[in-house]
Amino acid sequence: MRRSLVVANWKMHGSLNDNNHWIKNFKSSDLKQLTNTDIVICPSYPYLAQLQQSLLGQQNSHIFLGTQDVSSFANGAYTGQVSLSMIKDFSVNYVILGHSERRALCFEDDKLVADKAKAVMAGGLNPIVCLGETLEERETNKTHQVIKRQLQAVLDSVKSEDNLSNLVIAYEPVWAIGTGLNATAEQAQEVHRTIREQLTSVLSAELAANIRVIYGGSVKPNNAQELFNQPDIDGGLIGGASLDAGLFLEICTAATGRK
Repeated sequence: MRRSLVVANWKMHGSLNDNNHWIKNFKSSDLKQLTNTDIVICPSYPYLAQLQQSLLGQQNSHIFLGTQDVSSFANGAYTGQVSLSMIKDFSVNYVILGHSERRALCFEDDKLVADKAKAVMAGGLNPIVCLGETLEERETNKTHQVIKRQLQAVLDSVKSEDNLSNLVIAYEPVWAIGTGLNATAEQAQEVHRTIREQLTSVLSAELAANIRVIYGGSVKPNNAQELFNQPDIDGGLIGGASLDAGLFLEICTAATGRK
C-alpha cells in the first residue's frame, strides 16, 4: 500500500494569533498515532517561518511544510512572485500547483502548471498537481477527457522517471470545492482509476503504482474513511476542514486507518 498523504490547504486564511491557536490544538493530539501518514500543512507565504519553527522537528518527521504555489521562474525581475529557492529556506517539501482557483482566477493554463511542476521536481521537491472538471464538464461527460488532458501536459513536460517519483496528483472536482458537495466514493475512485491507468500507460508499472493520487473536494470527517478506503485514493487535499485543527486531525486519523 502506498503511504497515506493528507494535505492542509489553508488558502488565504490565517493570522499569527489564529495560527498559534491552530498549532496548539494540533500539537495537543498524540501525533505519534499518525506516523503512518505524511501530513503536509500549506499556509500562505507570510506564515512559513511560523509553521517551520512551531511544527517541524525530528520528533514530527512525518509532518511537512508546503506552499500553495510557486513561480516557474528562478530568482530575478519578477515582481510579486516567489521562487523555489526562497521557499526552500523554510524547509518546504511540497508545493500545490494548478489548483482550480488559480486556474480560474489567475488564468493558469495546463502548460504553466506543467512548467511549474517540472521546476519543482527539478528542484527536488514534491509537486501536488491538481486536476479537476467543472460541473458543466461533468454533466456533458467530459470528466475523463479533461483529467487526461491536464495530466498529460505534466507527463509531456517531465521526461525523467527519476523526477516523476516525486509527483503527487490531487483530483479535485471543481464543483465540489467549497460547495459542501463532494463526489461519492465510487465517483472519486472511478476518476482515480483513470489517472492510475494513464500513469501506467506512460510510465513503468512500478513507478505508476507508487505515485500517490489524493482526493480533494469537501472532504470531512464523516466521509473521509469511505473515500480513503478506495483502492486508488491515497489520502486527501483538505480545504475548509483543515482550518479547524480538530477536524483536520480526524481526517488524518481516517487516512492512517485506511484499508
